[in-house]
Amino acid sequence: MSDGAGQVSDGPGDAHITTLLGQGCEFSGKLTFEGTVRIDGRFSGEILSEGTLVVGEGAEIKADVSVRRLLVKGEMEGDLTALESIEIHAPGRVRGKLCCPELEIQKGVQFDGTCEMSQGADRRARVGPEPAAKGEDP
Repeated sequence: MSDGAGQVSDGPGDAHITTLLGQGCEFSGKLTFEGTVRIDGRFSGEILSEGTLVVGEGAEIKADVSVRRLLVKGEMEGDLTALESIEIHAPGRVRGKLCCPELEIQKGVQFDGTCEMSQGADRRARVGPEPAAKGEDP
């Protein structure tokens, strides 16, 4: 989470985190959750939630993500969509497509990809991708 200085907290202020995938843990599959989840281990697959995902400094995530809010200090790769905001804090490394209405990238972060910041990002986070027009291949 962000503290007053705009950093991702690693201390007692994390009491409102409902689930933790700790360092040394590895998980593959589909993760859905409510509230706030912090990942410090390895995850691959898909993450869907109307809550907040916190990616700790030691985390390695390869997933398509759609959440309300995303805070990153670790490594992420995939299509990352947030309904409200994405924050990438040093020493974070992100590769992929970001889609969100609000983005913060801190000095010292590595970002390789694209970003779409529009009202369309808000809609896709809620309902998924736009349907293909008639006559077009999906």
